[in-house]
Amino acid sequence: MYMALRTFVWLFMFWLGLLTGAGAGAATLSLRDAYARTTVNGVVTQGMVTLPYNWDKRHKGQSGTATFDIAFSLANTDESKVGQSVEAPVTLQAVYFLRLGTAYEVSLNGTLLERNGDLQTPNSADFGMIPRFMVLPPYLLKKDNLFHIRIKADAGRRAGVPIIVVGTDKEIQTLYKSAYFSRVTSSEVVMILSLLVGTLALALWFTQTDLNQSQNLRRDKLYLYAGLAELCWALRVGSVLVEEPVLPWFVWGSLNVMALGGWSCFMMAFCCMVAEWSQRRWTPLFLRSLWALLACGGILAFMAYAVHLPWLLTAWYGLLTVVVLVFVIFFCTATIKKPVALQVVVALALALNLAVGLRDWIVFRLTDAFGGDTLTRYSSVVFGLTLSYIVIVRFRTASTQARDLTASLANRVAQKEQELVSSYQRVEQLVRKQERDAERTRILHDMHDGVGSYITTAIRQIESGKASQVDLLKTLRESLDQLKLSIDAMNLPPGDITALLANLRYRLEPRFIDSDIELQWDVDLLPPATRLDDKTMRHLQFMVFEALSNVLQHAHASVLRIELRATSAGGAQLRVIDNGCGFNPEQAARKGLRSLRERAALIGARLVFVGSPGHTVVEILLE
Repeated sequence: MYMALRTFVWLFMFWLGLLTGAGAGAATLSLRDAYARTTVNGVVTQGMVTLPYNWDKRHKGQSGTATFDIAFSLANTDESKVGQSVEAPVTLQAVYFLRLGTAYEVSLNGTLLERNGDLQTPNSADFGMIPRFMVLPPYLLKKDNLFHIRIKADAGRRAGVPIIVVGTDKEIQTLYKSAYFSRVTSSEVVMILSLLVGTLALALWFTQTDLNQSQNLRRDKLYLYAGLAELCWALRVGSVLVEEPVLPWFVWGSLNVMALGGWSCFMMAFCCMVAEWSQRRWTPLFLRSLWALLACGGILAFMAYAVHLPWLLTAWYGLLTVVVLVFVIFFCTATIKKPVALQVVVALALALNLAVGLRDWIVFRLTDAFGGDTLTRYSSVVFGLTLSYIVIVRFRTASTQARDLTASLANRVAQKEQELVSSYQRVEQLVRKQERDAERTRILHDMHDGVGSYITTAIRQIESGKASQVDLLKTLRESLDQLKLSIDAMNLPPGDITALLANLRYRLEPRFIDSDIELQWDVDLLPPATRLDDKTMRHLQFMVFEALSNVLQHAHASVLRIELRATSAGGAQLRVIDNGCGFNPEQAARKGLRSLRERAALIGARLVFVGSPGHTVVEILLE
């Protein structure tokens, strides 16, 4: 901010130095007397006038044309060398116009020097916005000379003829460069600065969002008002550089008026945001009043240019000045009562711009001044720098808060992650304990329902004294098979049905041989099924074992066939087939069949029984 202010002060002093150092030298002539012929609405008026000639002051709300004859003499002209090309006069001469037009034609001693614009068509291009410099050809100059100037003047466009300055090329170049820097170069600098600040502010407004209490995205209006104010001022200042607008004049002129009004209104809205007055009761009404004032300015400007009533613009500018004056007084008073650093900076910028704005309004609206520049275009730079400084400070503060919030959030996330890790470790320990308990419970359940049941049966057989040694041996063998299967179940490969059947074959095939049962093995090698976990494999093992045990104990079969096929759906079809006596699945109430159905329901398998004598099938379909 300090560097920006120092740069602005340097530029201001440089500009002031150009103006003060560009005074007329001894060799310059200031031509103020002219013979004018004006034509307004077909009425011709002629007579002597004193320059500058301010058309809008002399012919309010009217357009027309005029010619001016201005005589002047050059003391250093050698009449003996008149008409002898570059040797007369002794030094090169030039002429300088601060403003001229809106369209113009300049002749010297009957010879055209320069023409710009259409002298016939009203409200066309405006060539009277910037200074004009013309070299006077030596061969045209005499001791007594005559400028003949024709202008077209459109109402409300500050047309006219300034004081004409004639002198040596060096003297006039100095005046022209000073005026050009003040009028054109400075306008370009101010416009570029305003565009940069405005674009930056709007970019911040669009990108910097947060959530309000209703969980909706909210943007900071401070950036919006700052951006719009600066873009309006860029349009206002940059209009000086546009001699031939693409829009009709009444539209283009209205846009320029709206640009000035927009800069003032958005500037006041921006100040309300800086002072944090957005939550006060009167703020919404005040902002709506500003937008109404801005819209009114557009309407009045359109009427002023379209129907040639320039007093409407003067009245609106006066109203705008009063509103700005009251607001600045209120803002500065509030700042004095409760000074805040940013608010103090804004108050100083407002006071400066208000003072300069009042000066410009008085000079250009209430006096006959013509050709000078408004000082507001320069004082606005202070407000633009102040505005950009506040935007940057506000953004830096928001960024700092965001970084602090991010750091705090990161710490909280790290803390929560640590808590989650601890919780996960506790849960993992608990899961392992539950798995051990579940495995222990399973083993106990299998021992109780399988081995325990058979041992209990063997004890009863011994106690009764009626069981034969063969029966007792059979019961103990079945008990031993159950025990081995319980141990095997702890190491079953997940999903590998082929390996499960091979293990059962290894355990039970000797018993089939002892029972004179032929075992037919028709098992395909299937890939492991991912959906069959350890628990499912144990249930499937006991289901197959139950089906095989039923064949050994009750079927009286001579052939037992085991089949395994893959299904089209990616599942498996397992079938246990024997040629025994068969049974009725609907009437059989044996414990083994109930166990089969229960386990099938647990693993989501489908059971199919065929109990025909000579062809009994137990089918387990896994999908």
